[in-house]
Amino acid sequence: MYLDVVHLRAFYDLPLGRLLRSLVGAPVRKMWPDMTGKSLLGVGYAGPFMRPYLETAERAIAAMPAPQGAVPWPRERASTCTLVEDTDLPFPDAFFDRVLLVHALDHCSDPAAVLREAWRVLAPGGRLIAVVPNRRGLWARSELSPFGYGRPYSGGQLKDLLKSCQFKVVDDREAVFMPPSRTRTIQSAARTWEGIGRRIWPAFGGVLVTEAEKVIFQSLPAGGQKSRFRVLRPVFIPEGVASGLKPVRAVHRRSGVRQV
Repeated sequence: MYLDVVHLRAFYDLPLGRLLRSLVGAPVRKMWPDMTGKSLLGVGYAGPFMRPYLETAERAIAAMPAPQGAVPWPRERASTCTLVEDTDLPFPDAFFDRVLLVHALDHCSDPAAVLREAWRVLAPGGRLIAVVPNRRGLWARSELSPFGYGRPYSGGQLKDLLKSCQFKVVDDREAVFMPPSRTRTIQSAARTWEGIGRRIWPAFGGVLVTEAEKVIFQSLPAGGQKSRFRVLRPVFIPEGVASGLKPVRAVHRRSGVRQV
């Protein structure tokens, strides 16, 4: 179930929201350091993490799902936000080079359908980044942020979901190792928490950031896979039997003999 867009915007205006925007945005920028000349689509509430690409991307569109609602984005220029159905995006096939999913797969009713629609609007070889709460992390159990209200994933679950929707995982990282807290002391040490967490307990980050590439063709599994094209074998009638019957012509059919 999607959160209301007013609450999402209010959260990312708070000190804790600005901090999470920086912590989660760091691995996103490492995966996508340059967006020059590329088109970017954000699905869910991805605006705070798309802001670094506003000046360089050919186009940057924030698609906000109807159950969530929409607000103008970005605030400092003409809005490029649109209200959409997350499983029926109003864009042609192969229209974007990059798709960023934030507060989407964890809040939507059908994650596979959202991914299939993202696959459709991505150009061949296009990349997608999915940001979701980590099932092992503390932030999925806290209501201090939007990451505590949606459906959490383990790393394996997210990768399996992406692969089932014709994506190849190319990179995955964790972020937000600090414990959920509004305390200024803990927030001021967030960078220290990030460094220690990546070295000591990398699997327990609060948020998973996974990059995947659109796959056009998938190879069949080796061994045991039958071809959908069955061999057509001729059917023969013994001469002695055929002499007492009406003329029968043997024909190549998949399911037997046809009399004519």
